[in-house]
Amino acid sequence: MNAVAAVLPIRLGVNVDHVATVRNARGGALPDPVRAALLAVSAGADGITAHLREDRRHIRDDDMRRLKAELSVPLNFETAATEEMVAIALDIAPHACCLVPERREERTTEGGLDVIAGGAALAHKVGALGRTGIRVSLFVAPDPRQIAASAGIGAAVVELHTGTWCEALAAGHRVEADAELGRLRAAATQAASLGLEVHAGHGLDFASAETISAFGEVRELNIGHFLIGEAIFEGLETSIRRMREAMARGRAALRTGAVV
Repeated sequence: MNAVAAVLPIRLGVNVDHVATVRNARGGALPDPVRAALLAVSAGADGITAHLREDRRHIRDDDMRRLKAELSVPLNFETAATEEMVAIALDIAPHACCLVPERREERTTEGGLDVIAGGAALAHKVGALGRTGIRVSLFVAPDPRQIAASAGIGAAVVELHTGTWCEALAAGHRVEADAELGRLRAAATQAASLGLEVHAGHGLDFASAETISAFGEVRELNIGHFLIGEAIFEGLETSIRRMREAMARGRAALRTGAVV
């Protein structure tokens, strides 16, 4: 880990998908994910993520357009790597577009994008987005082949899928969790060495966000479900403040050499 990476700041992107999930469960306009996004920004979010799924189960097209119009911070448009969804991203022109795998029957994104299998078709989509000034991120597992392929097709960013690690932690499977954390650490180092900016997300809570924030190569965490869930009990502003504090503790451990 190089000294420069160790002192770089780490950003927090807040995903507002599940505010829209609650809205859609009842119908109507409330709660409004755009209002939640603006509140998140005022509470300290550096950016907002929203996933426009093909089945529109939570975020809708109009939500994306309103987010783009009203936000003063970067909007990360998360979506499937299909012609339809990439065309919508090109039309809305967010700051960034994170391409993810998507299956209609899944509850949430279950794994990383298969960049290798995506081949020339995926490379074309990445190029089309990048040529318009949209920063392209690929959501990938901590697999060295997928990371090398991401760099090879011109992505600017990889977002490392932390879900497998977080699930092992939650289940108390310490050996598996430690092994997955090691893969995440190696993946972050590899991606940074290839010139990719490194983000991380999926399943993170206060404790796991603190741990991953101690990886100097990781420049951004994207967190949604946990923060929206905590907001029910503590309020969104308090939840974001506590997450920023956890991330700051992780970065401080890195600076002082306390990271194991």
